[in-house]
Amino acid sequence: MKLLLDENLRPKLPALLNDLYPGSTQIEFLGLRGAADSTVWECAKAGDDVLVSKDNDFRQRSFRFGAPPKVVWPSVGNAGSDLILRLLRESRDEIERFVASQEEALLVVPLTTL
Repeated sequence: MKLLLDENLRPKLPALLNDLYPGSTQIEFLGLRGAADSTVWECAKAGDDVLVSKDNDFRQRSFRFGAPPKVVWPSVGNAGSDLILRLLRESRDEIERFVASQEEALLVVPLTTL
């Protein structure tokens, strides 16, 4: 299961998550910094990636269009990278279950998960 992290998440995170989410990347590494949401959406869809974003627009897109791509929305406000890293690491089993589900398009991962 690969994650595609939106530009609102630090570029260093994929390397720190590689042991749990091999092949994950951040849109800046794909040359998509500043790209339209629709472009990021299609990139995640084409790569069979799980899109991770704090951007409410992607949460709304998942309601409107469904999966693919599946969207993980860390409900963390302005939390820093260390907390987001911990949240994604500790939610690995939940994210894996979500990805395997045929019905779900959005997973909200709140800080209360920690």
